[in-house]
Amino acid sequence: MDMNQYLDVFIDESKEHLQTVNEQLLELEKNPNNLMIINEIFRSAHTLKGMSATMGFEDLASLTHQMENVLDGMRNEKIIFTPDVLDVVFAAVDDLETMVISIAEGGDGKHDVTAVVKQLKQIEEGHPLTQSLAEAAVSVQNAEVNDNQTLVDYDEFEYTVIQQSKEQGFESFEINITLREDCLLKAARVFMIFEVLEQIGEIIKSIPSVELLEDEKFDNEFTIAFVSKEPKETIHKRIMKVSEIANIEIKALNLASMRHAEVEKELTPINHEKEITIDESMESQLHNDDKVVANKKRATASNKTIRVNIERLDILMNLFEELVIDRGRLEQISQDLNNSELHETVERMSRISGDLQNIILNMRMVPVETVFNRFPRMVRQLARDLGKSINLEIIGAETELDRTVIDEIGDPLVHLIRNAIDHGIELPAERTQHDKNEEGTVKLKAYHSGNHVFIEIEDDGAGISRDKVLNKAIKNGIITKQNAATLTDKQVYELIFSSGFSTAEKISDVSGRGVGLDVVKNTIESLGGSVSIDSVEGEGSIFSIQLPLTLSIISVMLVEIQQEKYAIPLSSIIETAIAKKDDILNAHNQKVIDFRGKVVPLLFLNDIFQVPAASTDEDEYLSIVIVRKGEKLAGLVVDSFIGQQEVVLKSLGNYLTNVFAISGATILGDGQVALIVDCNALIK
Repeated sequence: MDMNQYLDVFIDESKEHLQTVNEQLLELEKNPNNLMIINEIFRSAHTLKGMSATMGFEDLASLTHQMENVLDGMRNEKIIFTPDVLDVVFAAVDDLETMVISIAEGGDGKHDVTAVVKQLKQIEEGHPLTQSLAEAAVSVQNAEVNDNQTLVDYDEFEYTVIQQSKEQGFESFEINITLREDCLLKAARVFMIFEVLEQIGEIIKSIPSVELLEDEKFDNEFTIAFVSKEPKETIHKRIMKVSEIANIEIKALNLASMRHAEVEKELTPINHEKEITIDESMESQLHNDDKVVANKKRATASNKTIRVNIERLDILMNLFEELVIDRGRLEQISQDLNNSELHETVERMSRISGDLQNIILNMRMVPVETVFNRFPRMVRQLARDLGKSINLEIIGAETELDRTVIDEIGDPLVHLIRNAIDHGIELPAERTQHDKNEEGTVKLKAYHSGNHVFIEIEDDGAGISRDKVLNKAIKNGIITKQNAATLTDKQVYELIFSSGFSTAEKISDVSGRGVGLDVVKNTIESLGGSVSIDSVEGEGSIFSIQLPLTLSIISVMLVEIQQEKYAIPLSSIIETAIAKKDDILNAHNQKVIDFRGKVVPLLFLNDIFQVPAASTDEDEYLSIVIVRKGEKLAGLVVDSFIGQQEVVLKSLGNYLTNVFAISGATILGDGQVALIVDCNALIK
């Protein structure tokens, strides 16, 4: 077996264990006397250490071991829990995450952990862990069984090998190992155990055989005959480095009793008592089989998910997109031929492929929890750095988004949460003066609404000062004093998304440099979403992000320009309009129209995209699509409207990465390609 085949499993499980440690450490801070939480953290750390050692990542295993020592001292009340101790453990977890990321990216997992190891050792030495050696002794003592019992039957050759090993200074052992009932990759765990043992000795025999173990044709228990110069304690510790082991029993083999048992087996006739023993054994085996079947049923019921490489889902989606294109073509052919049987067949295929489309899109959906999980740690650290007391509430973490959107929203949310903590939440003393609870609250909420997902970041802090924002905007030349008086509160709040805008009185590591919120807005709009602000001074603010459920299939308005077709996302469209050419005005060298009392600039797409003129027919009316970007409007002039349609978004590929105002393409039912217009790029 090749250990590399288990690397993906190792990386995934390591991330899960580190996430568990992070979450439980935050709980421990709230309930420092809860031993159950400490035990949960210890178990995850212990499992991670074992997996790391088995996979050969010794640095990772060593750091986890140092952290484990501190946790062990805490659970045995040898080390007193303090926020400073927790900070050091958090720092160790951060380093472990860095090492796992390095391994995931193809590195060796090495990282400079000198500082955090020194701190861990200082904590450990300040509170000696005298219990650790005693625990190891108890573990070995509990693992011992009667030395006079033989679990494995040996043939003459195997007996000779054990005898000769004894003469050369080796000790012989029988090791009975029980894997946990929820172990998913039993063969992998067996292989890891064999790897560990072969580093310190030789395996003589296994029950069941190696072939059956590799094929996972055994329950959860197996026995190994093993020779080594290492003591039982060392062997026990080595095996325990492998995760998902429920129990280990090690006993030294006695050559005399082995030989005696072999002779006795040859000479003793089968009698009634022996038959009774066999019957009882069979009954016991049947009982065990029932338990195994029941356990398998429970495992099946509780484990209904599998890990699938995202590349496979991408390939599946690409293939389905091709199927959608062919489906559209078949629908058009069916209409042209007007054949009832063909029409019925195509209609049925369309329904089935529609169901398949929903299934594939749902497969790509990922809970926002995968992003939200990183924020409790961040909030805790920021609160400590800023001297504030903050409670983070997460609501709707199970809400699902397309994984492409999930990959992009992490950084914008980080900016918004940092902004809420630094600018929004006041210091405890200031909150007390305003009759508020010393502890500020930041709510992170996600929920579905129609074909969109909303993510809200709400704080009960100081809110946004209209006057402060306006003064800063006027000072930076973003608006004039005359314009300031006409702006609504919502328009004023939108000003903080301007590039370089900041109302912070001093620059800190958290915020105040005028970067972040403009990037937030640009990123969200590039995903086809929008962000808005609602605030009440003295009470708090709400930043609301609206995102499309998926970026793979979008709703568009198909339009025609000469003989070319273009698709404009419905999320950008306000409405369509027909205007007379006589109604076009000129302002600052820009053609505009008066749209519902607002001056809207016109953008002629045939000029922007340099569409060849196929016809010189002059029409006195213009077809206009009114689109928006935030508060800004524009009118896209086209030749005609085709209609609304859901289309599959296709990338333009590596050779067309910088095409102005085009975000992708789609293939229509008649085989034509329609380019998808990026309205955000057109509106400045």
